[in-house]
Amino acid sequence: MDVMLLLKAAVMGLVEGATEFIPVSSTGHLILAGKWLGFDSYANHETFDVFIQLGAILAVVWLYRQKVFGVLAAAPRDPNARRLIWNLLIAFAPAALVGFFARDFIKEKLFDTTIVAIALVLGGIAILLVEHWHKTRVVTTESVDDIRPPTALGVGLAQLLSLVPGVSRSGATIMGGLSLGMSRLAATEFSFFLAIPVMVAASGFDLFKSRHLLSAADAPVFAVGFVVSFIAAMVVIRALIRFVSTNTFVPFAWYRIAVGLVLLAMAWTTRGG
Repeated sequence: MDVMLLLKAAVMGLVEGATEFIPVSSTGHLILAGKWLGFDSYANHETFDVFIQLGAILAVVWLYRQKVFGVLAAAPRDPNARRLIWNLLIAFAPAALVGFFARDFIKEKLFDTTIVAIALVLGGIAILLVEHWHKTRVVTTESVDDIRPPTALGVGLAQLLSLVPGVSRSGATIMGGLSLGMSRLAATEFSFFLAIPVMVAASGFDLFKSRHLLSAADAPVFAVGFVVSFIAAMVVIRALIRFVSTNTFVPFAWYRIAVGLVLLAMAWTTRGG
């Protein structure tokens, strides 16, 4: 048993759980953490990164279990429950379609530190602009139950941006929701719920394609990352819901810009040397 590898898996799980649902790009942070820890030398690190996302998703399902299972149970007789499911499917479709066909291109061409850094900076600037605009915009959608299909489609189209590592799935969907008149709580919770089909589908597809590369020796590493990701996501989701009730997303924007600029400076220095 490689204890150091397990410790690295725990750190990666912590990074995933802590960043998946806040607008700072979990994929970008996993890429960077993997490079700094040397975890990217682990043969199945890409499949591991995908698998531990399920831990973060399980945290959403657990914390919102009454809502999730209530909607599923009520769908046959409750039009509001069916509307929420339909809206999630509408928002899920664009990224699912594009991601399916562009998956290999994205992994081969876009998983790059410089691209992540640029995406972090541009995403931070976008958050600042959306927050400035949101101050004068009338909120037309107070809760996830009030979302209309065109709004769901708009959020789904915004989510396409998150296919670029460093953009942030949660950032794209939350900012998309705010731009379309959703309240902070509605945009945040819809982003949580939308993560369930998006990440389950993406993780399931990746795991299926990589199944022949995995062995029993990978189980402890994957298990540690999964559990830590679940626990970290539980903490962050609860904190984020409290945070958005009285705050804007501006602090996340400045964090993104700062981290992105540091990474660009490091990349420039390395190339210059």
